[in-house]
Amino acid sequence: MTTAPTIDSSAGRRAVAKDPRFAGIVKLSGPVEARPKARSAFAALASIIVHQQLAGAAARTIHGRFVSVLGGRVTADAVLASSEEALRGAGLSNSKFRAILDLAEKTAAGEVAPSALSRKSDDEVVEHLTRVRGIGEWSAHMFLMFHLRRPDVWPVGDLGVREGWARLHGLDERPDAKALVAAADHLRPWRSIAAWYCWRAAEVRPEG
Repeated sequence: MTTAPTIDSSAGRRAVAKDPRFAGIVKLSGPVEARPKARSAFAALASIIVHQQLAGAAARTIHGRFVSVLGGRVTADAVLASSEEALRGAGLSNSKFRAILDLAEKTAAGEVAPSALSRKSDDEVVEHLTRVRGIGEWSAHMFLMFHLRRPDVWPVGDLGVREGWARLHGLDERPDAKALVAAADHLRPWRSIAAWYCWRAAEVRPEG
């Protein structure tokens, strides 16, 4: 049985590095370092919601408190058994609390089935997850990339990807989403890997 390719595929890294615009950042950054997988798809989605629009350290602190409130078990049942006061006390904003609550309610009701998503196509995963309040295309793409480890996700709405692409290509402005879809077509089926290196390029401080 052949193992499906993933975001940390060495073959994918080599393929992306064949593009001369990416060769330098691939050499500088080394292999893709995918985030450790959460214990469950539900836990992964809850973590993604917590991390939305937050810097890494702040997000990790709030997520740690959130997990602690749930007694270390990030499940739909645990969320529904917790009080709003306790969850909000972990540092969740109103919108994030409502999103996680909606995810838990829809999961418990069977309207959303996070654990079954590994059997769906990328487009089906996006369609399924965006039924949940507070989960848009970006969040679905992060789930595809870092929990399902899909190798060909291209999150064109992500500012870091757009900034990194601009730097790698010597552009004065970030490309818009539509332009970026077409520009990266030659990087199929490894666009998740290209996105990871765009993030690394966006983090590199200009010399001088």
